[in-house]
Amino acid sequence: MPLLVFQPVAVYLRLSLMLIEPPAMSPRLSLLHPYPFEKLRQLFAGVAPNPALKAINLSIGEPKHPTPQLIKDALIANFAGLESYPATLGSEVLRSSISQWIARRYGIAAPNPATEIIPVDGSREALFAFAQAVIDPTGAEMPVVISPNPFYQIYEGAALLAGAEPYYVNCTCDKHFQPDWDSVPDAVWARTQLVFVCSPGNPTGAVASLDDWKKLFALSDRHGFVIASDECYSEIYFGEEKPLGGLEAAVKLGRDFTRLVMFSSLSKRSNVPGMRSGFVAGDAQILKQFLLYRTYHGCAMSPTIQAASAAAWADEAHVVENRRQYVAKFRVVTPKLQTALNVQMPDAAFYLWAETPIADTEFAKRLYQDEHVTVLPGSFLAREAHGVNPGAHHIRIALVAPLAECEEAAERIVRFTNRLLMKSC
Repeated sequence: MPLLVFQPVAVYLRLSLMLIEPPAMSPRLSLLHPYPFEKLRQLFAGVAPNPALKAINLSIGEPKHPTPQLIKDALIANFAGLESYPATLGSEVLRSSISQWIARRYGIAAPNPATEIIPVDGSREALFAFAQAVIDPTGAEMPVVISPNPFYQIYEGAALLAGAEPYYVNCTCDKHFQPDWDSVPDAVWARTQLVFVCSPGNPTGAVASLDDWKKLFALSDRHGFVIASDECYSEIYFGEEKPLGGLEAAVKLGRDFTRLVMFSSLSKRSNVPGMRSGFVAGDAQILKQFLLYRTYHGCAMSPTIQAASAAAWADEAHVVENRRQYVAKFRVVTPKLQTALNVQMPDAAFYLWAETPIADTEFAKRLYQDEHVTVLPGSFLAREAHGVNPGAHHIRIALVAPLAECEEAAERIVRFTNRLLMKSC
């Protein structure tokens, strides 16, 4: 009789334990590194910032300038788009707007809107998805994905979850912060299926030259890898010369877009990071397969966002004003910081890449504690490769806050650095 009473209880307990066991997950997830901002949170754990000072956060590359009214108006005027499922390929109106923008911006023939352009939900989503569609992990040798170092961490995560091995090419000052393609062994090139390029670069702001592109195209011709050109900072620059783009470089070198796809976004250009709107453009054969992947991936852009995006790509006045505001901040902040730190104006983008007199993590932590200014340690944006972490002893300063805040932050950073240097003497 006791057995009849307790047996259902035992079965219930056993079933309950089975239910709370963690489900089997992809082992590739364990290869992922914490995101830089999670590392920053851990670095600051238990640190109390100076309560007498207002917080200034220059760690995250999130645009803070107001969203242009024309984009807001286009969103409001197209709320009816919420009533329809979107097409993965996007509307002809949006693709044509993007195609015409590319032609105006880069001075090249407009890409075919039907075959050479796909709207995407921001460049981040597309960069990750692209690797999943391009990488073939079924061969005898593990495929390689090459990225610059320091780098946007999506490149690494995309490679790992696609079943590829990341290979990091260091970008150092002596190479003008461009990847040293000559340093990559032939054995690595032979396994390479995808190369990520970031120009203008995050975090250095360096822009690839036509010679840099010529060398990379020659390597792609020799080894057959695809080039993913991340150009989301292309519209923030400081002189008359616009940053060279990948498609533009191909045309200037007398090439077509074979094995080349560019990625761009409205987030930085038009101050709409919350819209998650961008595009990919380039090799029609690759995009045909990428479109097939995206049909199953299920990330078509809302028709309402498409309409606002088309309006944004068609207008350049708000981009000029946006750029003017960044120029003003860099002109004020850079010379201030140069009185205490080794830092130079970038070619483009909205980051300053400053060398620190002590370990970058210690510098960032103590700056936060003493001056209530948040910056990102450079070592969090890179991996140790070939005996060095090229982000070490650097900080990334994102000049996204209003001018007055950026100027005050610069003054606090200088004050803090001068105290450090006085103590070291």
